[in-house]
Amino acid sequence: MSLLLPDSGLVFWMLLTFGIVFFVLAKYGFPVIIKMVENRKSYIDQSMDVAREANAKIAKLKEDSEALIASANKEQGRILHEAMQERDKIIGDARKQAEDVARKELAEVRMQIQQEKEEAIRDIRRQVAILSVDIAEKVIRKNLDDENEQMEMIDRMLDEMLPAAKKN
Repeated sequence: MSLLLPDSGLVFWMLLTFGIVFFVLAKYGFPVIIKMVENRKSYIDQSMDVAREANAKIAKLKEDSEALIASANKEQGRILHEAMQERDKIIGDARKQAEDVARKELAEVRMQIQQEKEEAIRDIRRQVAILSVDIAEKVIRKNLDDENEQMEMIDRMLDEMLPAAKKN
């Protein structure tokens, strides 16, 4: 016999052994293996379903977070806009108050200047009146017939009165 061709008895016993092993496997091994494969398949299918659900939840969460971010940005813009309007209003109010205060102070200063002016005019009139009375008093003491004498007298009296007025 050759080494490459097996003997017919050997082939028979190999087939018989293979048949018995196949029968035992078919009766007891294959159902267990098939059951395990089916369990594994159902586990994988469940895992795939869970993964799809997780992906769907993640996508929904992503959409929700984007919507929330957009809403927050919109709210931020609205708040900033309101803050800018409030700032402008406050600045306008402050400017208006400052103008009112400046207008009042200017009116008070003008009134004070007017009062001081009137008082200065009254003071000048008083001094002129006093000078007039003093001059008249001195003129009355001396009767001057000549116009030249009158002018000399007035000039002399004025010269006398000016130093006296400066002292007061």
